[in-house]
Amino acid sequence: MNTILYLIRHAESPYMAGKELERGLSPKGQQDAERVKLILHNEKCDHFYSSPYARAISTIRPLAEERKQTIQLIDDLRERTIGDISGTGFYEAKRAVYQDFTFSFPGGESSAAAQKRAVRVVEQLLNQHAGDSIVIGTHGDIMTLLLNDFDPFYGFDFWQSASMPDIYKAEFTILQLNRITREWSEQSY
Repeated sequence: MNTILYLIRHAESPYMAGKELERGLSPKGQQDAERVKLILHNEKCDHFYSSPYARAISTIRPLAEERKQTIQLIDDLRERTIGDISGTGFYEAKRAVYQDFTFSFPGGESSAAAQKRAVRVVEQLLNQHAGDSIVIGTHGDIMTLLLNDFDPFYGFDFWQSASMPDIYKAEFTILQLNRITREWSEQSY
């Protein structure tokens, strides 16, 4: 009995300093959230969970509304806080936290800590909803760290190549990952 996990990275969201929790989607992001719904229209989607960040919720909301499902928010699915990266470029800072999973910038969260909290949630969901399909509204780092726990291929280069939004379908038998496929492309309709 396979359990399907759809990890949906949020759509485009304009950066606003100090507004991580409440920043929503750009107009393009809103259009892409509708495309997410179209791409997964024929897929079984039994349960909806999300990071509490507005951009993650808004990306899966059209699909959840189409299914007449509520989205349950889980704080441990929130994006990783990178911390004070003064004097370090954004991409260099991201590379550093992926190269050393125990490293964190002041006020930030290491890859190991973020991965641990997110994996704990996913394992609970896989056990709770065995045989079902689960949609998770998430973020680039958390999606990458979740996949990395099952396959070390998923690291900095993968994070850097992921789009906004992005959809990855992970198929599990109990807690054993069987296959990961990408369901999103700019040509998907």
